[in-house]
Amino acid sequence: MSVKTALRVIEIIEVYAREKRPLALSELARLLAVPVSSCLALIRTLAELGYLYEVGRRNGYYPTSRLLAMAQQIAHNDPVRDRVYPSLLELREATRETVVFAKLTPDDRVVYLEVLDSPHTIRYAPVAGEFRVLHANSLGKALLSTLPAAKRHELLHRAPLIRFNDRTMVDPDVVEADIVASRQRGWFRNLGESLAEVGAIAWPLVLAGEPYAISVGAPVYRIEPNQEAYARILRAACAALEQHAI
Repeated sequence: MSVKTALRVIEIIEVYAREKRPLALSELARLLAVPVSSCLALIRTLAELGYLYEVGRRNGYYPTSRLLAMAQQIAHNDPVRDRVYPSLLELREATRETVVFAKLTPDDRVVYLEVLDSPHTIRYAPVAGEFRVLHANSLGKALLSTLPAAKRHELLHRAPLIRFNDRTMVDPDVVEADIVASRQRGWFRNLGESLAEVGAIAWPLVLAGEPYAISVGAPVYRIEPNQEAYARILRAACAALEQHAI
């Protein structure tokens, strides 16, 4: 029950992030697909703790700035983020494209730890905390390249690879060959293999013995002609971070 309650609290936060407006109890319960009575108990608890407030009678509830303040305190004291953020910022300024910092999860997915958005109106716009599959993601391929060959083989052959579109590589041997070729080329890439018209290049790095990866993402029409130039900047940023970590 405690795990279910914790999950419900996260879902409430995500609903507000998506809806961006005050929500009446009945509407919040509908969006969460839970009984009003269960939702009421959670809302009251969050309000008592200062995370929600009632906008007005019958006008619904909305998060207070306490949630933002807590999130900022957490982010500002993340030892890994604190180390890499200046380099991610420089990389974003150098390329003017979206920069993502990621690593593998225990269940072998890519999780986005930090995202710096491109200043362009038309841009790749993921959010921190998103998950991606390994085989159709530039970061996933970069992270796969850091694993022993036997482990990589096991992950790629564990289950049928998801096909997102005609560009997705779903043959494990083809993915393996692409990883080997990418390592030799100097960058890992995804040109519309998961999201149509979205591309990215990535490179791995190791910090305190843990593998991570950084990517530069954008519409394919901007990434494709700039792969080599962005890759040089990206590799230099990764090398500098690794050198600083020693």
